[in-house]
Amino acid sequence: QDQLVESGGGSVQAGGSLRLSCVASGYTYSRKWMGWFRQAPGKEREGVGVIYSPTGGTDYADFVKGRFTISQDNAKNTVYLKMNSLKPAATAMLYCAADRVDTGRHRCDPREYNKWGQGTQVTVST
Repeated sequence: QDQLVESGGGSVQAGGSLRLSCVASGYTYSRKWMGWFRQAPGKEREGVGVIYSPTGGTDYADFVKGRFTISQDNAKNTVYLKMNSLKPAATAMLYCAADRVDTGRHRCDPREYNKWGQGTQVTVST
């Protein structure tokens, strides 16, 4: 079954950490680029960061500022997002995405991606 399944979300206090996982299955889509995106209530979906699977190279949104890290375990078909020093403004649904279509937009633009997981909720309290 072709799908992306996120896990690891939850509730955490400000300053805390979470590690999200995204397990990819199926072969009908490209996993060359995989990314993490977030959508807060009432806001548009935005990029958090992406990873280029062949090399493990990463790129992050400016607001991450060194606090988040994307990594991968190719043997497990899994991409991770480790988030440190979380702030209440980080409360959002976090989505994993794959199958970049390269429309000419920045690699962290959600419109570049065709395959999406169902999301995992992250709530950061004060």
